[in-house]
Amino acid sequence: MMDTWFTTEPMIQAVLDTGLDTIGMVKQLKQRYSFQGISYTLPELRKFVDFSGAGNIFGSLVVRTKTGIPVKIVFVRNRNNKSECLYILSTDISLESSEIVRIYGNRWSIECFFKASKTFFKLGTEFQSHNYGAVVSHTAIVFTRYIVLEWIRRNQNDQKTYGELFFMFSEDIQDMELTDALQSLMVLFAEHISSLSADITDVIKNKVTEWISTQAAFIQALFRNVCWES
Repeated sequence: MMDTWFTTEPMIQAVLDTGLDTIGMVKQLKQRYSFQGISYTLPELRKFVDFSGAGNIFGSLVVRTKTGIPVKIVFVRNRNNKSECLYILSTDISLESSEIVRIYGNRWSIECFFKASKTFFKLGTEFQSHNYGAVVSHTAIVFTRYIVLEWIRRNQNDQKTYGELFFMFSEDIQDMELTDALQSLMVLFAEHISSLSADITDVIKNKVTEWISTQAAFIQALFRNVCWES
């Protein structure tokens, strides 16, 4: 699903090349779509749809983009301005208009998810790095926080907002010192590799020991008492 900024022909083609379909809102720009062999803009396509109905979905048309991609455009009532309509595009032309609108409606919950992630879980601000792996790890941690709170909210049918839940749990959890966290991680790591074969364990121990020896003195001190024995 995409909003109007991303529902462009190059992006649609790129998604199709991965084997996936696209559903997104379309802006009334200068792009044209081929219908019955003639090229039309979005407002010009409206004359082929009956707008006299009282429902929120006026109808749909199967058209082709400039490069020939077949898409279905659904014409939906704009609740904020009833004299206008919204255009939702789907590359899966087999879907019913109502199903396309229903799927696109899931974007709202996604927007709420990103707002909560950025506002309360500090997505993109709590940690910044030029290392791609570090950024992925930070994002995974943020998403995991959200999933845990969402599970609690649904499991308890809790009416609290994500903000209330976040601050409630933040007060209950004391921050762990960085040194304690690093030592705990190393202990868990040592326990885990002890279950591997002796040859693999020796190789890992030697590599880690070699890495520790190249670090600053305060880091070496953190791992001085790590037990490598099973």
